[in-house]
Amino acid sequence: MLMTTRPFEETVLPHLDAAFNYARWLTRNDADAEDVVQDACLRAMRFFSSLRHENARAWLLTIVRNTWYSRASRRSLMSGEPSRATYQEPTDQSLDPEERLLQQHTVARVRAALEQLPADYREVLLLREIEGLSYKEIAEVLSVPMGTVMSRLARARERLMTVLNLTENLEALR
Repeated sequence: MLMTTRPFEETVLPHLDAAFNYARWLTRNDADAEDVVQDACLRAMRFFSSLRHENARAWLLTIVRNTWYSRASRRSLMSGEPSRATYQEPTDQSLDPEERLLQQHTVARVRAALEQLPADYREVLLLREIEGLSYKEIAEVLSVPMGTVMSRLARARERLMTVLNLTENLEALR
């Protein structure tokens, strides 16, 4: 395995948006996500020489995940629920107001359904469906075998559909 010869700025910084998005899903709070990404970037810069392959995105997301878990254990998240995200999904301004409202409603339903999933299911869905990582990259980020990624992803999709259908049925009853 070759070490990267590109500078940190060219190798890691293009992946900051993905790192922030991932951190926001983990922390469920924009301010905490910013702190996690900042700490992760400092760690990435300090240990940049340990990057032994060209997949800087998976490497950075692994650091983000580890940073969040180390912060979470220090804070003892068991004592309280983390604050909810303050982030608002951008809406397509080309849509008319009714379509925009429907889009916002759909995004809110999916976000709420994702948040009901266990963290390990939510993570694989986020990394695969939102960040577009391959199974191999997800296995690297989560430090699990690729078969585990595939089974978690299948279970996560199944559970997400169940939650969305349940939500839809409850809304129909109202």
